Amino acid sequence: MKGKIALEEHFATEDTVADSRGFFAESVWPELRGRLIDIHDNRLCQMDRHGVEMMILSLNAPAIQAIPDSALAYDIARRANDFLAEQVGRRPTRFQALAALPMQDPELAATELTRCINELGFKGGLVNGFSQVGDAETMVYYDLPHYWPFWAVVERLDAPFYLHPRNPLPSQAKIYEGHDWLLGPTWAFGQETAVHALRLMGSGLFDSYPRLAIILGHLGEGLPFSMWRVDNRCSWIGKGRPGHAAKKPISEYFRTNFHLTTSGNFRTQALLNAILEIGADRIMFSTDWPFENVSDAANWFDAADISEADRLKIGRTNAAKLFRLGQVSAR
Repeated sequence: MKGKIALEEHFATEDTVADSRGFFAESVWPELRGRLIDIHDNRLCQMDRHGVEMMILSLNAPAIQAIPDSALAYDIARRANDFLAEQVGRRPTRFQALAALPMQDPELAATELTRCINELGFKGGLVNGFSQVGDAETMVYYDLPHYWPFWAVVERLDAPFYLHPRNPLPSQAKIYEGHDWLLGPTWAFGQETAVHALRLMGSGLFDSYPRLAIILGHLGEGLPFSMWRVDNRCSWIGKGRPGHAAKKPISEYFRTNFHLTTSGNFRTQALLNAILEIGADRIMFSTDWPFENVSDAANWFDAADISEADRLKIGRTNAAKLFRLGQVSAR
C-alpha cells in the first residue's frame, strides 16, 4: 500500500540519544545511533522504498521523563521541539511532529504543548510514561489530581496525546531481577504502559474531559485482550460498585477515548483482536523506527488478511483525520 502514514517514529538529539543505548547490544549501537540521529537520509529512503508517505516524529525514550529537575526537563524539551520544528519545516509533506513535554511540572507541560501546537504547528504530544520528579526515585503518573488542569489544556487544544512506554525504575522492578530479557519491548514496556492507561481510565478523567484522545502503541499494550476481564472483575467484586472513580465501564473509555497503533507488533491475529475490540476506525499504522524496521512493518501490513477498506483506514485515513493532516496525496 502506498501513502501510509506512520506515527510512532522516533528521533533523538545529542541531549537524549544516549537514553536509547541500553536497549541493544553494543555491537548494533552504532547502527541504532545513526538511525536515531538521521531524519532526511536513510529514514527517507526507507519511507520511499516501503510506501510510507509521512512520519509523525517524536523524541526517543525515556528522555524528558527521566530528568527529575523540572526546569532542566523544560529546557531540554524546548530545545528538542525547536530542533524538530526545523526538521519538519524542511519537508512538511513528509514529516510532522509530536511534542516532547516536561510532565514533571503540569503547568510547564501545558505551556510547552500550547506553544508547540499554536506556534510550531505540531500535531499533538508524546510522553514516555511516568516522570521522575525532584529525585530519581519519585515517580508520578498522570491520573493524579494535580494533572487535571493539564488535561483540560490538552482537550481545549484538541491535541492527541501518545502515551509511550518506558521501563519501570530498577527499585520497582524486582519481578524482573535475573530476567533482564523481559525488560523493554519484550514485556515490561507493555505492562507498565497498560497499567498507566488503566489508571487514566479508572480515575474519572474522561468523565470530566470526554474529548481527550489518547494513543497507545504496539496494538494496545495487551489491553484489547483483557478488556472484558477488567470490566467483569470490577463489576463482580464490587457487586455493582466497580472500585474505581469512573462512571462507566472501563471498556467504554477504551473504545471512546483511545486509539491504537501497530508499532512494533506486526501480528495479524493481534490486529484482528484489536479491530474486534476497538474498531478499525481507531487503529493506525506505525513502525516504531528506528527500533523496528520499516520493511518489517510495511511488508506485514500490506499483506495482512484484512479488508482493503480497513487497510486504507488503518494505513492512512484514520491518522489523517485524527491529526487533521488535510489532503495528503498518495505517493
